Amino acid sequence: MATRVGYAMLFCFDALLAWISLTPSLARSIEDWTFHYVQVKCIRQETCIGVLAVHRITLALAVFHVVLGLMLLEVRNSRDPRASIQNGWWGPKILSLFAVIMAMFLLPSGVIVAWANYAAPLFAMAFIFLGLVLLVDFAHTWSETCLDEWERHGNDVWKYILVGTTLGSYMLVAVATVLLYIFFAPSYCTTNRALITCNLLLAVLLTVLCVHPRIQEANPRSGLAQCSMVLAYMTYLLASALMNRGDERCNPIARGRGESAQTTAAVLGAVFTFVAIAYSTTRAATHSRMLVGQAEGEIALDTEPMPLDATITTPPAPKNTLRIEAIRSAVAAGSLPQSILDEELQTQQGMEERTDASNDDERQGTRYNYTIFHFIFALAACYVAMLLTDWQSLHHESTSADSMTMYIGTSKVSMWIRIISAWLCAALYGWSLLAPALLPERFN
Repeated sequence: MATRVGYAMLFCFDALLAWISLTPSLARSIEDWTFHYVQVKCIRQETCIGVLAVHRITLALAVFHVVLGLMLLEVRNSRDPRASIQNGWWGPKILSLFAVIMAMFLLPSGVIVAWANYAAPLFAMAFIFLGLVLLVDFAHTWSETCLDEWERHGNDVWKYILVGTTLGSYMLVAVATVLLYIFFAPSYCTTNRALITCNLLLAVLLTVLCVHPRIQEANPRSGLAQCSMVLAYMTYLLASALMNRGDERCNPIARGRGESAQTTAAVLGAVFTFVAIAYSTTRAATHSRMLVGQAEGEIALDTEPMPLDATITTPPAPKNTLRIEAIRSAVAAGSLPQSILDEELQTQQGMEERTDASNDDERQGTRYNYTIFHFIFALAACYVAMLLTDWQSLHHESTSADSMTMYIGTSKVSMWIRIISAWLCAALYGWSLLAPALLPERFN
């Protein structure tokens, strides 16, 4: 747990540094700090430099985690010498991260523009898809946990929690849908209206599907609780996509209004990022423990106790160094053979190793896959970059690297990424409902 908290703190620091780089005063200073190596001709100079700085800093974090993930391939337990890289060496790792960040500012701006326009959105979408899978998994796990606690202990608190979260999520979806119709769907914005209506129809379809008798028969634990969480996240993705649309007539955010709504979307996106990271690593830890199995060599008591009047033929178990000294003196005097001392020393060494192993919960197997852990952080870094820059794209008017003139604009691709992600979320949840009914022999 301490290791994951440490990496989370590094992630927060990098994200905070990237966010600070968007401030105009810092953007003006970046050219001076890099001795005018980072110099870009841009229509909105400060904004361009700040956006590029965000992508440089988050790219450094992504490279940092990818390198760590590759270094930790096939690490099965803490007895592997490479495991110390994951759980220790924090000083060199922090210095390495700073070095990579500085190195990213030495890359030409054209490379960062290509990364920001193509690679970063692709990896950010991969993180969103991972979050969708985790969200559906969490929705089912949360509902089953509440039902199990309610049925096992008969505590009505769990019932109220389950009902409250379900009603709250449905109310949130209803209010958000009405607000989207009011502010983002005037009569001339047919695309926005179609997207909002499509999301509403999917919400009705999934709600009817989760309570259908055939679905309930195949999976009695399915219900409105899971569906409400999925619908809430789908609505959030839709709202975020509409806020990113470049058409000023259909987007009040693009007209310079609604800054508070944009800030709220960014905050919700940041919360989702950290929750997805924490939950994904926790689930990976759970599955790793299931695959590793129980440790061997467990200590057990003797089934037959030694009689009190039995003759002692072997020395007692070592408890401290005084016992070793006493046996060593007996060996020196010729009362005991040398083999007794050797066996005693080996026994004590074995006990010390077992004590050390009892304090190391990963000696028999890692609690989570180190490589996947770092790859998830790398994808999250790309998602944070797109979140901080509001999924804006960088465009250049000339192909010459020396006289590149850029401008920032909204990207239709990024808008459709989130819309398609919402539809994929609906498809994943719908399949999780239909699969037990369509393939009962596999789920039974």
